[in-house]
Amino acid sequence: MYTSKRLEHAITKLYTAFHNNTLHPECCKSCAVGNILDNTDAWKHLSDVHGSIILNYIGKVHQGLGRKFNGYTPQELLQIEAVFLEACGYSLPLTYKNIKPSNPEDKETLFQGLSETISFLCKLDNITNVMDYSKLFEFKEDHAPVYELAF
Repeated sequence: MYTSKRLEHAITKLYTAFHNNTLHPECCKSCAVGNILDNTDAWKHLSDVHGSIILNYIGKVHQGLGRKFNGYTPQELLQIEAVFLEACGYSLPLTYKNIKPSNPEDKETLFQGLSETISFLCKLDNITNVMDYSKLFEFKEDHAPVYELAF
């Protein structure tokens, strides 16, 4: 299956962060977008509130100039973060009043967030969701698998 370089890099960075316990939804350097952007928090200046999908003036300028950060436009970055936070159980935008998970670093919570995020990243690149494993369980009338695993 063909994947873009930006998708490959994003998945690799998210996978590494998940397994190294360096993924935290509430930290701009350690959230989904923070990890995709090499643990920098400069992206937070693209909107006024963490979790918002509305570009502020700075975000609009970068978007208007066609700037991309590790392959993603400012608007795409905000959407990626919103998908991650919502899938982790946050009510957006991120404020002290809104709903949030009791343990944001719980592996199940983070896995759910990453699954939805990777699905969204695939949608941005118009490719089949790499997290969809349902095809592995399809079978023919004689109960033989439709697809074989390559080892």
